[in-house]
Amino acid sequence: MTQTVATKTPQATEAVRLRLDPHPSHTTVLDGGWWPRSTDVVAELPGLTAALAGLRGDVTHVLVNGDEWDLPHPRRAGTGGRAVRLGWFTSQPAGLITIMTDYGDDRFDLLVIPPDASPKSADDALTAAADPADKRHTPELLADIAHN
Repeated sequence: MTQTVATKTPQATEAVRLRLDPHPSHTTVLDGGWWPRSTDVVAELPGLTAALAGLRGDVTHVLVNGDEWDLPHPRRAGTGGRAVRLGWFTSQPAGLITIMTDYGDDRFDLLVIPPDASPKSADDALTAAADPADKRHTPELLADIAHN
């Protein structure tokens, strides 16, 4: 069973499209999936971090593949009254965002579904990413989105 998080923030009028494994474990490949509405990470992060708030501590760092997000690439982004550090890495796997928290060095590894994915493809990918039995990594899940 997966958990869909529908959080609204003052910056966003629409719910965050996020699905998480309801029983997080350090043995799964992914903790879930996120379907942002754009490739502007600074605009998208407040809703995501608000949805994750309190689940594993406060978000402190966000690691992304810089090739997948719009310029500029700032070092910090404001999220819900606080700033988080952004790490832009071309070595970060495509379609992966890593959210680091202050709770015992815990983190979320989330599949990032392209904003232009069809609702059916996105729903299938969100479900797979949040399924602890699904051992596929982001490149394989992205390939399935591209072929739907």
